[in-house]
Amino acid sequence: MPLIPAILKDEALISQVEEFAHDSRNFHLWWLGQSGYLVQWKGSILLIDPYLSDSLTRKYAASDKPHIRMSERVIDPRLLKNIRVASSSHNHTDHLDGDTLIPIIHNNPGMRFIIPEANRKFVAERIQMPLEYPTGINDGQSAAIDEFIFHGVPAAHNELERDEKNLCRYMGYVIEMGKWKIYHSGDTLWYDGMEEILQPFQVHLALLPINGNDPARGVAGNLNAREAVQLAKAIGAKMVIPCHYNMFSFNTADPNEFAHFAGKAQQPFTILEPGAHWSSEKLEAY
Repeated sequence: MPLIPAILKDEALISQVEEFAHDSRNFHLWWLGQSGYLVQWKGSILLIDPYLSDSLTRKYAASDKPHIRMSERVIDPRLLKNIRVASSSHNHTDHLDGDTLIPIIHNNPGMRFIIPEANRKFVAERIQMPLEYPTGINDGQSAAIDEFIFHGVPAAHNELERDEKNLCRYMGYVIEMGKWKIYHSGDTLWYDGMEEILQPFQVHLALLPINGNDPARGVAGNLNAREAVQLAKAIGAKMVIPCHYNMFSFNTADPNEFAHFAGKAQQPFTILEPGAHWSSEKLEAY
């Protein structure tokens, strides 16, 4: 079965990123597939949960849970230069991939890396860096790096899991850039009090998973299409973009179902193809 093609990939994507490097008014975003995004604000580049390899396909090839790739890889991680900061929401490989992150770190020696503090030892080992390299935060904490401010938000995947120090193992981030705020949930279900945590941020753009929670898949679950729309509506997000689908055939969802629910709820949304670009300029209509 042919792979879903990337709208832009490799050098062509980098060229488009460079076109917007001097925009001081709007942030620009590209979907890297799964829950991964490249965000540019005033020339500073952020990578959110990038998965840009076939490490999981190789790992599970001979198992009863093959990770059969559905979409083209958007960009070779070795091509990513001038990255100021990257983030990981939790330790699962499609959100913390050594084959993606090690070459990126090697080519961007000044890059900072935001993680849940609870995961520091695991992260350092996976990315082959010293224990002190990542910048760890917990829920309710914030960290300012370059042009970005990260605010930690708990995530339930499937539970609100904490370590012996009461630190969250699964997190999302509200990312502040000037007047703009993005919420990237990481992998999560909807939990009690979630909307009350997020409403005060007045999020402009929510990036939410839609692949759902099916125990038969043998993996932890996420919001489904209906829940993602409901959460976006509940927190007052000006726009929502769905993610965590069309990467692996055993764990995906139909974005058209998401579009149906968003239309019924009158929740503004955008569905991106891998490698596609989106700009905060589009929020001016809302």
